[in-house]
Amino acid sequence: MAAATRSLFLTCFHSSGSDESGHLTLRPRYPSMPRQPRAAAVAGEGGGGEGGSAAVDLEAAEEEEEEEKVVVFAVSGMTCAACAGSVEKAVKRLPGIHEAAVDVLGGRVQVAFYTALVSEEKIRETIEDVGFGAKLIDEELKEKSILVCRLHIKGMTCTSCANTVESALQAVPGVQRASVALAIEEAEIRYNRRVVAAIQLVNAVEESGFEAILVTAGEDRSRIDLKVDGILNERSVMIVKSSVQALPGVEDIKIDTELQKITISYKPDQTGPRDLIEVIESAGSGHIAVSIYPEADGREQHRNGEITQYRQSFLWSLLFTIPVFLTSMVFMYIPGLKEGLDKKVVNMMSIGELLRWILSTPVQFVIGRKFYTGAYKAMCHGSPNMDVLIALGTNTAYFYSVYSVLRAATSENYMSTDFFETSSMLISFILLGKYLEILAKGKTSEAIAKLMDLAPETATVLMYDKEGNVVSEKEIDSRLIQKNDVIKVIPGGKVASDGFVIWGQSHVNESMITGESRPVAKRKGDTVIGGTVNENGVLHVRATFVGSESALAQIVRLVESAQMAKAPVQKFADQISKVFVPLVILLSFLTWLTWFLAGRFHGYPSSWIPSSMDSFQLALQFGISVMVIACPCALGLATPTAVMVATGVGASQGVLIKGGQALESAQKVDCIVFDKTGTLTIGKPIVVNTRLFKNMVLREFYDYVAAAEVNSEHPLAKAIVEHAKNFHSEETHIWPEARDFISVTGHGVKAKISDKSVIVGNKSFMLSLDIDVPVEASEILMEEEEKAHTGIIVAMDQEIVGIISVSDPIKPNAHEVISYLKSMKVECIMVTGDNWGTAKAIGKEVGIENIIAEAKPEQKAEKVKELQLSGKTVAMVGDGINDSPALVAANVGMAIGAGTDVAIEAADIVLMKSNLEDVITAIDLSRKAFFRIRMNYVWALGYNIIGIPIAAGVLFPSTRFRLPPWVAGAAMAASSVSVVCWSLLLRYYKRPLITQKRQT
Repeated sequence: MAAATRSLFLTCFHSSGSDESGHLTLRPRYPSMPRQPRAAAVAGEGGGGEGGSAAVDLEAAEEEEEEEKVVVFAVSGMTCAACAGSVEKAVKRLPGIHEAAVDVLGGRVQVAFYTALVSEEKIRETIEDVGFGAKLIDEELKEKSILVCRLHIKGMTCTSCANTVESALQAVPGVQRASVALAIEEAEIRYNRRVVAAIQLVNAVEESGFEAILVTAGEDRSRIDLKVDGILNERSVMIVKSSVQALPGVEDIKIDTELQKITISYKPDQTGPRDLIEVIESAGSGHIAVSIYPEADGREQHRNGEITQYRQSFLWSLLFTIPVFLTSMVFMYIPGLKEGLDKKVVNMMSIGELLRWILSTPVQFVIGRKFYTGAYKAMCHGSPNMDVLIALGTNTAYFYSVYSVLRAATSENYMSTDFFETSSMLISFILLGKYLEILAKGKTSEAIAKLMDLAPETATVLMYDKEGNVVSEKEIDSRLIQKNDVIKVIPGGKVASDGFVIWGQSHVNESMITGESRPVAKRKGDTVIGGTVNENGVLHVRATFVGSESALAQIVRLVESAQMAKAPVQKFADQISKVFVPLVILLSFLTWLTWFLAGRFHGYPSSWIPSSMDSFQLALQFGISVMVIACPCALGLATPTAVMVATGVGASQGVLIKGGQALESAQKVDCIVFDKTGTLTIGKPIVVNTRLFKNMVLREFYDYVAAAEVNSEHPLAKAIVEHAKNFHSEETHIWPEARDFISVTGHGVKAKISDKSVIVGNKSFMLSLDIDVPVEASEILMEEEEKAHTGIIVAMDQEIVGIISVSDPIKPNAHEVISYLKSMKVECIMVTGDNWGTAKAIGKEVGIENIIAEAKPEQKAEKVKELQLSGKTVAMVGDGINDSPALVAANVGMAIGAGTDVAIEAADIVLMKSNLEDVITAIDLSRKAFFRIRMNYVWALGYNIIGIPIAAGVLFPSTRFRLPPWVAGAAMAASSVSVVCWSLLLRYYKRPLITQKRQT
């Protein structure tokens, strides 16, 4: 199982690296197209079995048949999987279509067809007949045009800000999709590089009132930033640039003389960072030194800067606010101090009022300037946000206080009442709330940080002479590893790069990547994953995938993309945020107006109004409280923070969840359809029993059988050969030569071994060759079928001599997993292409009553759709290419990590460890995550629904309770922090008990 698990990383993640850019890069919801025409594939398979005649027949067929052509159409109007399915189905109905693949996100269809039977124009018309626009894309274009760009965005405070940025990006021509995540302050944009450049996307964000930093333009798979120590003048820059560009594989070079920084894009197959550094230093004639640019992760760097900024702002604000608070709330009740503060300076203006004015002014306009700039930019683009509410509330309190104090200074009898403490304390509490919120939000992405920390800082590279002998070793920065480097990994050390073992034996702990708890044995030829730990023995590893191509980097990218994807429930918060701020401003004004008019025309009892206030000032306080207590931030953070934590926790436990939509769908699942082979079973057949009908030595029997089966690629044949090796002590046993070998697909093989004619296959194969199958053999075959075993008959010289029973063992705890799912009110169904006898035996053993056997791939998908029509939310768990249609059709597709890359691409959730228990983990984690999300919404909505009326004074007439604006501001700040902290509790998620038992 461990070997199978590793194929997830080194097959799924790396298979795309070899694709030519001219082919359609399909998105995860759709399986990849065959890269080869069917005829060529047949040639590859049959060449060894049919000899020269097959090759002659194939050449003749190729002369008669027109050449196959592959074209790509740009299709407009596709919005979902149903649209893609309609297009794909319509195209495939045409004659001469070899294959068709749909990229719904990219809006493209790739079609392989035979020109003698159908034309490009006919295909285009067919797509348009289905109801979509279609345009032929030049098939000769080699350069990849659709890229995914990531931007870090500064200044977003609530969902309204995120929606503004998203709308601005969507409006840019060439942008196919834009997604903005408030929680991590990033945008992911899918765009056409032929229409728009990445710098234009940055400009679009900045024009909307926010600062944008380009994280990646999506153009370079391998890029490195180098720091130059030394003088870079115009001549040296020219020499360095021309020297680097002369290197093979260098695609682009940019030199920033101010930052002493060189950015190079290159092809890792042809060059690497050490070569680049050597060339640059040589070009500098020894006057410059080059190293990796000392740059931390951009997001972490910005977050640390933001934390520092808010902490400093809060402390400075506190320095001025505490005296304001003391002079207005404390000293006024201390004899001696009160008289001093009440002493008049100019007319009726007192020393206390003047001090509060002086102290609150820097808080309002210097420390609080970020709220002004944010509010101004928001209003300029017609999307008022939280900054608008803060600016309005604090300015109302401040400028009314200024008016009151100035009026007192010019009057001999006017008693002023100021609210300077309201504005300064409000800003201080909001800054404290933002500081705590950023601290908490930083915790949500800890899973990614932990994954990135798995890579070692240094690596030991071995140097070889021309004869292939190790002559020296050198410790280098692990970021300088190049493809084909040989790395030495000592016991206890981390594997620095993906690669394969060329020397040594050891055990490697891969639990930090795959979740597999047991160390995996490694020997020459075995693959290893970067970031894993070597436990014993020394290994020499040849690097195959480095930098951004490594499995670890791919996992990090997948988790990052998942955290960017919005859950459908987020639309609820987006809709509210569009009207929230304008509605709050209106409510605030109506609150003030209601209290003011009530006091003016009806009057208040004297006990209602404090001695220092009039009805206007009381109404003003209610209005400000309403404005600052309303918090759209909590609503905006309710979903993305929980999704971020859940996807990170899932990745750390071996469950890769591809975004919020997959998470939301998984928590609704009430029916799971399981594939059998490789899902409920191990997927690797083994020999479990042997029955002989003739007196012969078992070793001799298996020597004949293995000699015949070693030429077959069938899994059952491989299982028999592996079992036969147990009868020989040597590691690489040479089997007798097989002559006149014939393989009949789905039936068996026939060959001449030494002096015997050996036939290995099923009952129908024997009967077709006129070999009599005795009753005893037929009874054994039936018995084995009832046990879920496959019986393979062996005949020698036209006489049956034995039966080999092969079984695909059921995965450990499969029965317990099914029982647990039933206790979760989830119906379990098994769909398999195997025969009914085996299917029923497996179903009985694992506890599944609802079984569908002998099902073709399309029938699996039809069964899923049938269940969906009955009102069920269906998850499909599979591992093979034949499961891909069902994985796509299901509400949630779960791919076993050890399965094919096609199945993994088609799935919404990848179970990296290939353990069935992770199906429970995926559903349980999604349910707990959405419980958090629901509670977040209950708190965020409840806070506003309860808090706004209290701030408006509904309790004041009966209880005399009123909420001072600075208390309302503190409550508003606390609401966002509480929502983030509630989501953070998911970090302590524990698997259900069955999973814990499995680990122990």
